[in-house]
Amino acid sequence: MYRILKPHGRLVMSDPTCEQPMNDALRNDDRLRALCLSGSIPLKDYIKMLTDVGFGTIEIRARRPYRILDTAHYATDENIFIESVEVCAIKDPMQADGPCVFTGKSAIYFGSEDYFDDKKGHVLLQNQPLSICDKTAAALGSLDRSDIFISDSTFHYDGGGCC
Repeated sequence: MYRILKPHGRLVMSDPTCEQPMNDALRNDDRLRALCLSGSIPLKDYIKMLTDVGFGTIEIRARRPYRILDTAHYATDENIFIESVEVCAIKDPMQADGPCVFTGKSAIYFGSEDYFDDKKGHVLLQNQPLSICDKTAAALGSLDRSDIFISDSTFHYDGGGCC
């Protein structure tokens, strides 16, 4: 785990996340606490904690396999997969419709016009991928257009985008 506070309210950090529930024995294990593993929580909960304290933009820059807490070495009935997530949290104003969370989604417009403008600040150029936040991905997806492709999350983000 590392945290670096950069100028202008940017916090860059890496923490373990875990989508599976962790039992009390693991949560209270001193060795796992020292390794910063006992506090692993699901990524969506991790992001919510950041946005709840006022970070209006969250960039998931990487998500990598990190550890397995296996049944032979730990007090668990199932193997537990832990990932390392690298995040940049930006203390900018929260949008009225909620935070912008970038998980590596892109939108590509491939219609008959030169571009697509959703009239909400998002202009998609013909056949040019645009990094978009998850909120924008949902809004564009709800348009149910056959000429806009929205990628799955890659959990890699390196700047640019819709917001």
